Amino acid sequence: MRTPAPTATSSTLTRNDRRGFLTLCSGAAASALIWRPGSARALDAGQASALIRTALAEVYGVINAGHPPAQMYREFEAIFARHADVDIIARSALGPAARQIGPQDFAAYKQAFQGYIGRKYGKRFREFIGSQIEVTGARPLKSFYAVTSVAYLNGRAPMEVEWHVSNKSGRDLFFNIIIEGVNMLASERAEMAAMLARRRGDVAALTADLQRAG
Repeated sequence: MRTPAPTATSSTLTRNDRRGFLTLCSGAAASALIWRPGSARALDAGQASALIRTALAEVYGVINAGHPPAQMYREFEAIFARHADVDIIARSALGPAARQIGPQDFAAYKQAFQGYIGRKYGKRFREFIGSQIEVTGARPLKSFYAVTSVAYLNGRAPMEVEWHVSNKSGRDLFFNIIIEGVNMLASERAEMAAMLARRRGDVAALTADLQRAG
């Protein structure tokens, strides 16, 4: 198995379960996303790839810094907030309920969801030391770019990871990750739907639980 040395274009990560891979990330399939209005410059393959390289480099920096777990989770949350379209991911994860609540309730849920993602995936990132993710290319797909990468995991065959990037929010941000066919957005939407069902559709109760979950 090829094991490239860490460079500015690859970052060190590892995971035993592809569903637990990022990080840095939740909701419906990409075709079901509802984009926010806003003027944006044309995104190209180089810019989309650069975003993912930057995000991976920051994750690599955190997992190798040796900080206490609680600090690492806050740093992973900050990376998610900087490089992911949290609003779209949070709305997609919540599903139809996102259209049925007021702005203040959604804002509270979104903040709780962001922290939940930071803790949930941050705990798993601690296991990623020693393997690498290398960005290999990017192609236009519908109204966004799909950035391809390969994860080189310790003792396992390489794993394909695809990142969906758009700038329709006005910034270059990723809004989905697909790991060998496992869709992060769909997985997180299923998780939120199950949690909301257990709370009989009470988004405020879901928000309160997300503040502790992960």
